[in-house]
Amino acid sequence: QVQLVESGGGLVQAGGSLRLSCAFSGSIFSLYVVGWYRQAPGKQRELVATATNGGSTNYADSVKGRFTISRDNTVKMVYLQMDSLKREDTAVYLCNARWGNRNHWGLGTQVTVSS
Repeated sequence: QVQLVESGGGLVQAGGSLRLSCAFSGSIFSLYVVGWYRQAPGKQRELVATATNGGSTNYADSVKGRFTISRDNTVKMVYLQMDSLKREDTAVYLCNARWGNRNHWGLGTQVTVSS
């Protein structure tokens, strides 16, 4: 059974940085496309960034140039480096791993950006 555990969220001032981490267990990590999504109160869950095993990445327009997703297959970890944070980045950030019809989610970590 795949498990995803996020960490690294917290309270940060606008303009600051945070690094989120996601630990993957329970299957072959390299098979999965991994990603980060976020959900703000009263809003739908939205894609932040994804990364394939081959090194391809994809970002939401709202975070391009500010966020960087990376993965380390040796330790089965996914990271999201978030720089130049804005108040509108405030949300619960969820780690995702998908392969074929398998789609797994972590419980999320709260990121709050204050002005």
